[in-house]
Amino acid sequence: MRVFIRQCSVDCRVSVLVLVHESLIVDNEQQPSLFDTTPEPWVIDDQGDWLAARVVFAAPPFGPYDYSIPVEFEAAVGVGKRLLCTLGRGDRKMIGYCTHIIGPQHELARDVNIARLKPIVSVVDDEPIIQPAMIPLAKWIAEYYLCPLGSVIETVVPVGVRQQAGTRDMLFLSVSEDFRIDDSAIRLTDLQRQIMDVLLAGVEALTPKELAETAGCTQGPISVLRKKGYIVTHNRRVMQRTHEIPAELREENLPLNPEQQMALNDIQSAVDRRQHETFLMFGITGSGKTEVYIRAIQKAVAHGHQAIVLVPEISLTPQTRQRFRARFDRVAVLHSHLTPGERSWHWNEILAGRVDVVIGARSAVFAPVPRLGLIVIDEEHDNSFKQDKAPRYHARDVAQWRAERENVPLVLGSATPSLETYSAAQRGTYRLLNLPKRVLNRPLPIVSTIDMRADYTPGKGISPLSLKLRQEINQSIHEGGQVILLLNRRGYSTRVQCPHCGEVVYCPDCSIPMTHHLDGMRLACHYCDFQMPTPDVCPKCQYNAIRFSGLGTQRLEQYIHAVFPEFTCARMDTDTMKKPGSHEATLSRFRRGEIQLLLGTQMIAKGLDFPNVTLVGVVNADSALHFPDFRASERTFALVTQVAGRSGRGPKGGRVLVQTYSPEHPAIVAATRHDYERFARYELNMREQAHFPPFGRMARIVVRSPNKELAEAFATMVVEQVNKEKLKRAMDFTVMGPAVAPVEKLRGNYRFHILFIAAQNVALQEVLGAASDNFTNSDDVQWVIDIDPQDML
Repeated sequence: MRVFIRQCSVDCRVSVLVLVHESLIVDNEQQPSLFDTTPEPWVIDDQGDWLAARVVFAAPPFGPYDYSIPVEFEAAVGVGKRLLCTLGRGDRKMIGYCTHIIGPQHELARDVNIARLKPIVSVVDDEPIIQPAMIPLAKWIAEYYLCPLGSVIETVVPVGVRQQAGTRDMLFLSVSEDFRIDDSAIRLTDLQRQIMDVLLAGVEALTPKELAETAGCTQGPISVLRKKGYIVTHNRRVMQRTHEIPAELREENLPLNPEQQMALNDIQSAVDRRQHETFLMFGITGSGKTEVYIRAIQKAVAHGHQAIVLVPEISLTPQTRQRFRARFDRVAVLHSHLTPGERSWHWNEILAGRVDVVIGARSAVFAPVPRLGLIVIDEEHDNSFKQDKAPRYHARDVAQWRAERENVPLVLGSATPSLETYSAAQRGTYRLLNLPKRVLNRPLPIVSTIDMRADYTPGKGISPLSLKLRQEINQSIHEGGQVILLLNRRGYSTRVQCPHCGEVVYCPDCSIPMTHHLDGMRLACHYCDFQMPTPDVCPKCQYNAIRFSGLGTQRLEQYIHAVFPEFTCARMDTDTMKKPGSHEATLSRFRRGEIQLLLGTQMIAKGLDFPNVTLVGVVNADSALHFPDFRASERTFALVTQVAGRSGRGPKGGRVLVQTYSPEHPAIVAATRHDYERFARYELNMREQAHFPPFGRMARIVVRSPNKELAEAFATMVVEQVNKEKLKRAMDFTVMGPAVAPVEKLRGNYRFHILFIAAQNVALQEVLGAASDNFTNSDDVQWVIDIDPQDML
């Protein structure tokens, strides 16, 4: 809510604020929390004549800094608006975000010396760019993840919204206040009176063109009325086009089995009571979790509330959007493949309360819904919910904080829940909802492993697809089924090596082998995007028989076309899915049966529902199994289980074949048996011994520099400062490192990392925050703090 501060009596100000507040209570059904717009006591009890704005910036210096508010700006300044301010002795101009308006009675007033403050230069926004009630969420993220508040705000509000993308500045006309109060003494012609009557009768201001068309006149008499001051003008940015989601054929609710109904009853009860509770819906693949989500959201919408649904991969958004659009009239989407104009339009529709369901990837957790009633996170285990750049927030934890603050239920759904979430449910922190059966009691697919060690033929090497898998593909498609093949490596060959001297072609800026891409005959680094032509000879010894090894999706696609030329095949990876709408187009063709064999990376592994898929093949289950990351086994188990769940969802049943060099590994064994509990027992036991999450909380500091010695020295200094703060506070936690990071060099920088493991997460933030204030910063060294890291490379 914007608070208008004017030089008027206290009684005048109180009456205006009370009216606004009471209307909000009626409109929002006493919505608590994040969008509770009750004014601060200092706003009501104005006992002074100065005002200051606390401002943060998205770039150094981050602030916060206080600025005085000149009288002419008091009515325009508001929390959540951008302000143009000056910095330093040179009065460098910089745009910042207003987080507080401080008066003499404000609790922060004691920190303000109004006489020494610089005034703000101007107010950038007519309306808050971030809703004032979202500021506490941004502050929590800044404090928890140890990052500047200004950069958090710019993460919360999409760049398209900040830039008002898709809008145009337009002129609007309205009746002057003097004319509106008393027009009895004003002499007008009949046409002029008709024009003024049109404006007086209108609810909203009109453009000159709209007014002329409605009044049936030219611009001439309108211009005369403007010159006389009876019509006043103002400019406003207007969205140029709408981006509504096309309607889908209406679908009726599907019947629920007893387990689905029990889960739904529990969630609906929390929705009815407007009570926060976190549910883990632990349902096997194909158990009908989405139907339960939809029915729970219908209950929230019936109460006049809105819902946010987060999905992990951009490829899920079209399918999820279609399913929800077939049940709800007002659906918005938020994800990175939208144009800035599309994202801005959806954001403003959500903010205006004209949307019932918001669907999107990680950043949709910040959707500015004014009447939130439910948050759902599908495939909550997915690593993509953790942002890999500052602020390094996890959408699941942000959703948890927001749901608690707004007193609404949070539903976490997965067939392979993260061990942190599963452990919380076992402890009773979350409420466990089990869906152990597939809909219509369809059986889970039979999963078999193929030991690729036994598939090796001396002199011929190993084929990308074993004989058994090739036979099963041929049989499935000839029987009218469809096939999905998962290979989580894009490109053609994952390694280029000289057989004469042994030289491997590495990225010059990263300690990563270059990947050969057939299109354009190029080598590419998948970490920094460096590219170079594929060499014909060894760069080191000039040997002319360079060897391409390793299997990527391009090479697998070429192999499929050679072995099965009669089958239609499509590839889905980030190389083929660059164009907007490409995900949706490919998946639609697969659903219609135009594609018989779909191969791709992990984007095809989760959430997709194709009843005609009768075979799933995991081409290399070991691709990430042996990474130096304590979550490697968990990710492998989840990926194999999830992609296996794409098979057998229809009446034909299904099979899954998993090619692996480690068939005895506990993650592979448990995945082939659809046995999550078995895997969880094994993995939790291993983590408990090491005090890894969920038995401890973790943070990681990564130091990087073009100079390896500087990076190592800085990392050593980091450990010294942390140990000083740790000793000062008598806190006990483990410090591991500094050590060379698993990926030693990235984007031209050498990398060292330090791990911190503590029983209480608060200790980590307190110590690391204090220690970082004493880091001896250098222009040649960069460092980042990652709270609850998901990537250890």
